[in-house]
Order: sequence, then structure tokens, then C-alpha cells
Amino acid sequence: MSTLALVGCGNGDADPNSEAGAEEGENAGSGNVVIDGSSTVAPFGEAAAELFMEENQGIQVQVGTSGTGGGFEKFCRGETDISEASRVIAEDEVAACEEEGIDFVEVGVANDGLTVIVNEENDFLQCISPDDLSEIWNQDSELMNWSDLDPSYPDEPIELYGPGTDSGTFDYFTEAINGESGNIRDDYNDIGEDDFAAISGTSGNEFAMSFVPLSYVVEAEGEPIRALEIENEEGDCVEASNETVQDGSYNPLGRELFMYPSDVALERQEVVDFMAFTLENSEAISEAANFIPLTEEQAAEAQEAVDSITN
Repeated sequence: MSTLALVGCGNGDADPNSEAGAEEGENAGSGNVVIDGSSTVAPFGEAAAELFMEENQGIQVQVGTSGTGGGFEKFCRGETDISEASRVIAEDEVAACEEEGIDFVEVGVANDGLTVIVNEENDFLQCISPDDLSEIWNQDSELMNWSDLDPSYPDEPIELYGPGTDSGTFDYFTEAINGESGNIRDDYNDIGEDDFAAISGTSGNEFAMSFVPLSYVVEAEGEPIRALEIENEEGDCVEASNETVQDGSYNPLGRELFMYPSDVALERQEVVDFMAFTLENSEAISEAANFIPLTEEQAAEAQEAVDSITN
């Protein structure tokens, strides 16, 4: 598959008046691409931006981190060209974009496993079920000590860390585990968009637990933390890995990550070129940012999505 062949630099159909228009044979246009959104997807976006700007030195790509929800708010106000998200866009966000006359295309760019981590000194948990996770994390939970979950566990307080409400990781975890986005107990430690704060909190307390993207666990190699296996719908205990996320066995916490370019932004050649470059190099970008590449089927769907709007 060659995305660049379809919508890459030097497209003969490009608007000659585009501020990104480059003379034939040049590999650099001009202009700016503004991206904001998920802190989870940000390392992917930053890696894509860095590689793209190396080959297109006249174009500046800016990547912000307002969280998935915060990113969509900016996007639907027309403040950004591309919104990064660690979940699919919600109905109310679609409505907000429609109200402002902004259309978009949903493009999968990578995969990630959402991990549940504990301190490496924790010797009583190796695998946990979604039901037990819900018992711990849901808004009606009355569990205060580990022994409240299982009498064989230590009679020690459960210390919980997790992201805030603007985070797509928050939305995904609460819906997948507690059955409704936003359903969570109110006494956990809210670390906002700083997933490393969750890792730090968990590494400092033998009885702590948090949920963070797998990419952050990989990056935190050497920290005294451990990702739990998750009991999937078949009843198997499965660890998060490239293979288990791609084959779907790491459920319900395997997920696809997205970029949402707007229709208005895709009228500019620099945005088209950036999306083309990102899809063409998504596997290398994913690996550079510690994410899991798209499957062949997902990559074909992403290509089709971009084709549908750039054509």
C-alpha cells in the first residue's frame, strides 16, 4: 500500500495557490499543521511530526496535549487541523462539530493496550478479571482494603491512581470496565493528563494500582511496577503485548488510536501530505513511539477513510 502515491507531495491536482504549494521536484512545502488531543496518542503524533518535518522542512507541525475530550473541544471550534484521540469521537462531540459546520474523517493510526499496573512488590495479584476491576473502581465501590475484595489478600488500604475526565484513557477504561464512560469512584488520585504520575504513585506504594497505556509502561522500564494479566471474555489470563492486542485476545482493554483531520484542513496540501506520510509510515512511527502497529485490515480501513475525503 502506498498512501504517498495517492495523496503525497507533488500531486498534480494540488491547488497552485495553496500556501503549501511546492514547485515540481521539491520535497518541501510551506505552512503549519496544528494537532491537539490525547496525551496517549501524543507520542505517536510527535514522532510523526518529527519525521515529517525532516523531509518537509518548510512545514511546521505542532502537537499539543489537551486530552481527548479537550482536543475535540478545540477541534470542533475550528482551532486545530487534526484531533488525536484514544477513543472514538462521542455523539455530543459529533454534534458540536456539526453545529460549527466541521466535518471530519476518523483515521486509525496505531493500537495500544490499556494496562492495569501494580507495584512489583505486590505478590498476591497476577491476573485480574474485569468484574474484580469494576468492584474496585466503580462509583458505588465500598472496597477500602484489598481484603475487602478477597479475604486472602492483605488487609491494607487500596491506593488508586488514574487520569482525569478529559482523558480518552479515562473514558475507555470506565466504559470497558464499569459499563459507562465517567463511572468511577471519587476517591482515587486524579493525575490529569500525566500518566507518568500514575506510574510514580504506583511505584512508591506496595498496595497501589493504576491504569495507564501500555506505551507508558514500556517507556518506564526499570521502574518498580508490573502490568497485570487481564482475564478475557474466554476466561484466559492474557498479558498486554503487540500480538495479543492485534489478535483481539487482550480484551476488553485492547484499543485502536485515532487521528481526526477536518474536511477544511484537508483542503490544504500540507495537511494532506502529513496524513499521507503518517499512514505510509505508520508502522515505523508506531514502533518509534512504543505503540502497536495497525493490522493489515486496519491499515486498509485507514487508507479508505482518507481516500474518501481527499478524493
